[in-house]
This record gives sequence, structure tokens and C-alpha cells, in this order.
Amino acid sequence: MTAATKNIIHKLETLPESMVSEVEDFIDFLKAKHSKSFPKSESEKTNIVEEPKSLYGAAKGTILYISDDFNEPLDELKDYM
Repeated sequence: MTAATKNIIHKLETLPESMVSEVEDFIDFLKAKHSKSFPKSESEKTNIVEEPKSLYGAAKGTILYISDDFNEPLDELKDYM
């Protein structure tokens, strides 16, 4: 165990419980931020839900018609122009 790790553990032992949970949350944040550089344990791999990947172009071909006056100002807003 390194001196820095021992120092962190000593400081952690002196914190109140509410701050310990805050430190734990911060550690989780740091691990998530740098997730590619941390090897994951088997229990962590099963608990993580991956975000769905965006599907660029998934709506291609769904808009079949746009009226000719699509870009024209609306009649309701003519008073403001």
C-alpha cells in the first residue's frame, strides 16, 4: 500500500458517515469518467446498464411530404413581423 493510499484511508476514517458516502460517490464519478483506464471486476460488469447508442439516419425516408409553404410565416404571427 502506498503512502498516498494510507493517507487517504486515515483521512477517510476521520470523516463523518455522511461525508464518507459523498467520497464514495466521488470515487464512483472518477471511475466512470476514466472508465477506459480502470479494469472492471465481474460484479461491476453485471451491474452496469449501457446507454443505447444513437442511430444516426434512423428516420431517413420517414418524411414523405413537406408542403411548398413550409418555410412561409404563419398567418397567426404576421402581427409580430
